[in-house]
Amino acid sequence: MITANRSIGTMSLSKLLCVVFIPTSILTIVYVIVGFMQDTIPSLLLFFLCATFILFPIEIGIVMYASKGEYGRCSLESSFSRHSEMSWWRILLYGSVLFAFSGIVSVTIAPLENNLFAPISDRLAQITPAYFDWSNIERMKQYPKGILLLTCVGYFVLNVIVGPIVEELFFRGYLTAKISRFGDLAPLIITILFSLYHFWLPFNNLFRIAVFLPAALVAWKKNNIYISIVFHCLCNLLSTVRFIASVYCG
Repeated sequence: MITANRSIGTMSLSKLLCVVFIPTSILTIVYVIVGFMQDTIPSLLLFFLCATFILFPIEIGIVMYASKGEYGRCSLESSFSRHSEMSWWRILLYGSVLFAFSGIVSVTIAPLENNLFAPISDRLAQITPAYFDWSNIERMKQYPKGILLLTCVGYFVLNVIVGPIVEELFFRGYLTAKISRFGDLAPLIITILFSLYHFWLPFNNLFRIAVFLPAALVAWKKNNIYISIVFHCLCNLLSTVRFIASVYCG
């Protein structure tokens, strides 16, 4: 059984910035280059293929490499160096309450942020190829039904299950523990970096921070990243269902 507060190493802020932003930079560069070279598949599917073969393996690889040095074997143990057991019903309860709070944020902070950055985002949309516009559902519907189905299935699997689990293991589990010397500021620092690392969604940082910071703090205080995993999965489930519904029912 995994226990809480194992002796763990620390990470400098410069290394922290590198392990956060280098992988996502590689992902973004490959995504943009390949996107300009082809339009055989939707940009959303291309993005998740890049995440599957670039971003997620790098993040999990970093955790496993750290575990090899800290625990003597390649595993995910470094993501659970601060972990206390908790019943599943309590984990689900915390995750659900946090998810309900995120709904309040989505109807308050999100619209304000959208209005604040509207001039910049509108200008960027004018100079960005339509291929990269994930909100252009009508353009996406022009792809063959098989490609469209693959996109929706891939979006669900990677955005609702794989992505949230990998990101929580990496950010809330591994990285937060590595800067635990900052105390209760550690979850805030990691949440800000987590938001900024979404290069492909640059105008939602205030919303992401407001949504994910409470979950990060609860996971930190309770020493249980399963709380933030459940919360993250629920948030992405809602947005994914909305997307799939707009594709097939819109």
